[in-house]
Amino acid sequence: MKPFQFKEFSVCQDKTAMKVGTDAVLLGAWCNLGEFPDMLLDVGSGTGVISLMLAQRSDAMTIDAVEIDENAYEQTVENFEQSDWGDRLFCYNASFVEFAEEMEEEEEVYDVIVSNPPFYTDNYETEDKARNKARFTSSLSFEELLKGVSKILSDNGKFSTIIPFKEEGGFIELAKNYNLQVNRVCRVKGTPDTEIKRSLLELSFVETPIQEEELIIETKRHQYTEAYINLTKDFYLKM
Repeated sequence: MKPFQFKEFSVCQDKTAMKVGTDAVLLGAWCNLGEFPDMLLDVGSGTGVISLMLAQRSDAMTIDAVEIDENAYEQTVENFEQSDWGDRLFCYNASFVEFAEEMEEEEEVYDVIVSNPPFYTDNYETEDKARNKARFTSSLSFEELLKGVSKILSDNGKFSTIIPFKEEGGFIELAKNYNLQVNRVCRVKGTPDTEIKRSLLELSFVETPIQEEELIIETKRHQYTEAYINLTKDFYLKM
């Protein structure tokens, strides 16, 4: 399998069940990095694509990634080492629950946390264990994700994620239990006529008026909208 080539880096994806997808690229491009962030974290790195996008977008000294699956962890490390930013990218092979507890003990906090979490609930499980782990909430529930984020996000930090639109309301309610307030929402549709499929969410400990927007990816097959091109053009080769 050939590496996925972006403008400033490439991503090998032969070892991991989860390939580079639109969700990850949307999140890596859309998430707010705030003012001069120092410490960034990518939860569930998969191939490492989001971490690499964050490295391209910022001068942050430390971009950490945490990945529970050993093959995906190895893939992330390989992609980090092959990039121009290997000296600021680090990956940990651990569950996010353990990682968050350890960082909390060390009193480490992050200015930006980003996660493209597993999100099919268990009824859709397939025979492929690695893919299940990557895709299903049994490996990291929204509750565990939000709880961990609340432990290690700085007071003014920002947490961004992408989830199925149908889960948006429940996720936002759950976040409130951890004092996380939604600040920005972007609802994503494939085409003007299709249903909203994904919600990009930005949360923090600071309550603000919610900025809401809608993003349509294409008007018809491979005819991308101006908004989508503007969001992703720094990354995709053909944009």
